[in-house]
Amino acid sequence: MKVVADLCIVPMGVGPSVSPYVREIKTILETSGLDAEMHANGTNIEGELADICRLIELCEERLSQIGVQRVFYTMAFSSRRDKAQSMADKLTAVS
Repeated sequence: MKVVADLCIVPMGVGPSVSPYVREIKTILETSGLDAEMHANGTNIEGELADICRLIELCEERLSQIGVQRVFYTMAFSSRRDKAQSMADKLTAVS
């Protein structure tokens, strides 16, 4: 099932700046092959639900490897079954 996901990953207990951890996540996103657009509070990702879930598992594994002991995730998904709709299509519809 194709979805558009809004994902926010917050490493906890790592101090006030999470930038080094976000850079690690950004690298995973860039090599995933999925259409992902970071924004100020998270990332929009377009693709098959199973692929996005695998991507999140990769992010979790990497954060664990670099010593993050606790992570807070929020995810929201949207899908359409009546027609194909990309992230760009959604933005165009409200322009």
